Formats: sequence, C-alpha cells, structure tokens
Amino acid sequence: MSKMQQLIENYLAGANTLRAAVTGMSREQVAARPVAGKWSTLECVAHLADFDPILADRMKRVIAEDNPQLIGADENKFAAALAYQDRDVEEELAIIERTRSQLARILRKLPDSALSRMGQHNERGPLTLEQLLVNATNHIPHHVKYIHEKRQALGMKS
Repeated sequence: MSKMQQLIENYLAGANTLRAAVTGMSREQVAARPVAGKWSTLECVAHLADFDPILADRMKRVIAEDNPQLIGADENKFAAALAYQDRDVEEELAIIERTRSQLARILRKLPDSALSRMGQHNERGPLTLEQLLVNATNHIPHHVKYIHEKRQALGMKS
C-alpha cells in the first residue's frame, strides 16, 4: 500500500471512530455537559462537523493551487455563534462522513509526490498536504477521547 493510500485509510477511519463513540447516546446524553468546563458531546461533534470541511478545503487548495494562503479559524468563536447545542448529531456525523468520502476520492487520484505540495497557513506557517492530512486525521481521535470521558461521567460504557 502506498503512503498516500495508508494516509487515506487512516483519514476515512475517523468517521467510523466518531460514530462509534456516540452510538447509544440519547439526545439528552449528547447534549449533557457532565465534565465541568468542557463541551458536550454534541458540541464536540458540531465542532468536528464545522472544521472537517475547513480542513478539507485547505487540502483542496494545496492540491489545486500553487502555495495557497490557508486561513485559520477560531473554534471558540464558532462554538459561541453557531448554535452547537441545537444541532442534530446525525446530521453532523453525515457532514463529516460525506466530507471525508469526497476528499478521499480526490486524494486517491494523486501520486505520493503530491503529499509534498505546500500551502501557507496564516498562523502556522508552511504546511504540506501530508501535514494537513495527518492533522485532519488526528482531529477526530483528539476529540473522541473527550467523548469517552463524557460517557464515563454519565455512567455509560466507552
């Protein structure tokens, strides 16, 4: 398996990992904030659904443009302004699944050499397609550990 193919498989696995993490949770449980000062599970999923397309857009820009500018986004401003607690967890999961499926289809057409294509992030500096893909891949597992923490605080199995 090529490096690109392995990265794609890891990226696609995130959507299943996230769906598994929320399986069996009621609307009340996903909206609960059982850990003081932390987002609810729904807020975590909404955050991921908002940022997965942003991360995909950055990768698309790096694929399609020469050294494009990549703009950061403030997760706290998104959470405060975009009604995270009123979202539908299934709709949010579908956004993530479809975004990743579409981008994987695009990535599968590229040679491994495309992983070295570069963009310029306004906060993080130069980033390769590989770095962007790895960062996007790691984003879901980063938040899933907090979802498991919430499940445990609610007395649910992880």
